[in-house]
Amino acid sequence: MRPIAILIASSALLLAQDPCEIIKRSVVATNRSWKERLTYVYTSRVEQRHFDSRGVAKASDVDISKATPVSGNVVEQIVSHNGGPPTAAQQRRNNENLRKAKSETASDRAERLQSEKEGRAFVDDIPKAFHFRLLGEETINGRSSYVVEAKPNLAYHARSKYGKMFSKVEGKIWVDKQDYGWVKVDAKVIEPVAFGLILARVQPGTHVIFEQVRVADGSWMPRRVDVKADAKILFVKNYQLEEIITYSDYQPAQNTQVAALERAR
Repeated sequence: MRPIAILIASSALLLAQDPCEIIKRSVVATNRSWKERLTYVYTSRVEQRHFDSRGVAKASDVDISKATPVSGNVVEQIVSHNGGPPTAAQQRRNNENLRKAKSETASDRAERLQSEKEGRAFVDDIPKAFHFRLLGEETINGRSSYVVEAKPNLAYHARSKYGKMFSKVEGKIWVDKQDYGWVKVDAKVIEPVAFGLILARVQPGTHVIFEQVRVADGSWMPRRVDVKADAKILFVKNYQLEEIITYSDYQPAQNTQVAALERAR
C-alpha cells in the first residue's frame, strides 16, 4: 500500500503545480469569495487623477464610500468628496441607490442577479482564454503564492461580454498556495480595446494592478486597484487617467448596521 500512497501523493503534488489546474482552482475560490463579499461592510477610497494629452495633471478627485449589504445587494454610499461632504448630485445618487435596494421587487432582484452573473462571467472564461506558465513562487504578506504568467490564447472564442478583451491583455497572477485565492493580478493592454460602440479605445500600455487581502473567514477581498489608462476618444483626443481604489475595514455585516442604513432617507 505504501508505494500506492506515495504515487497518489506525488500525482496530487504534480497536479497542484500544473499552472492550468492552479488557475482553475483559483477561479473557484474567486467565485466563492465574490459571494462572501455580499455579507460584509467595508470602506472604499477612490482617487482619480486626470491628465491632458501632454501628461500634465488637470484635476484630481477623492471620494470615500461606505458599503453595506441590503436585501442581498451591496449599497455604496459616498460619505466624503475631496475632504468635504458629498456633492448634491452624489447625495441624490446615494438616496436613489438606497431607494432601489429597499424597494426591490422579486422581478427587479432576478434582473439584477442576472446582470451581475453576466458581469462576472468573464472570470469563468479565464482558464481557457490564456496560455499559462508557472514562473515560480513568491511570498507576499507572509503567505506563499504561485506566480503564473498568462498570455492570450488566440484560438479561444469568448463567451462573455468582458471576456472578449482577454485576447488583448497579458500579465501575471499570484495565487495563494494554501487556498488558491488571488493575491495579486498584474495586467497590461497589448492591443487597443474598444468601448462604447467603438467611440473610445483603451490604448496599449494601459496597466492594471489588482491586490487582495485574506479576511478572517478565509475569503479574499479586494485591497487595492491601481489603473493607469491611456485612451483615445473618437479616435482623436488622447485621454490619460490614473485611478487608485483602496478597500479597508472589512467587517461581517451586523443587523444593526443594515437596519440603520435601511432607516436612512
